[in-house]
Amino acid sequence: MRAFDFSPLFRSTIGFDRLPRLLDNARGFDEAPAYPPYNIEKTGEDAYRLTMAVAGFAESDLAITIKDNALIVTGRQPAAAEGRNYIHRGIAGRAFERRFELADFITVEGAALENGLLHVELRRVIPEAMKPRRVAIAVGAGPQAVPANAPANAIGSDSRAA
Repeated sequence: MRAFDFSPLFRSTIGFDRLPRLLDNARGFDEAPAYPPYNIEKTGEDAYRLTMAVAGFAESDLAITIKDNALIVTGRQPAAAEGRNYIHRGIAGRAFERRFELADFITVEGAALENGLLHVELRRVIPEAMKPRRVAIAVGAGPQAVPANAPANAIGSDSRAA
């Protein structure tokens, strides 16, 4: 893989503090652990589901946290019971931590553990202030301010009709 130097870009930008961290994290994906396996699926226009195979883990052994736009799923099993003598132990019960970088405005809706699969529901929720809005065009008058809390159908309506 070729190494790119993004430092000239960062010298002329302000407020893109997450960008260098995202690029550094992307570089490390080649060495990312493969345990536990997971799927990411798009379940709707702004809805996603993360499914992780966590066989052998109870709900109390798992933790889901969000920190700095990162979803962190950790699993820690209690110490194995004394006196067990395994002939073959193929079910991985080792501790893990998986990190997923979340885009802006992605929120966790909930999580469920079912048949050894952990399902985490995610949704993109764009704030009203970030959504597109129409601006009224006045004829023969100066610019008119559009109130931020005006209903969408009122914005762009002819204010001279009143």
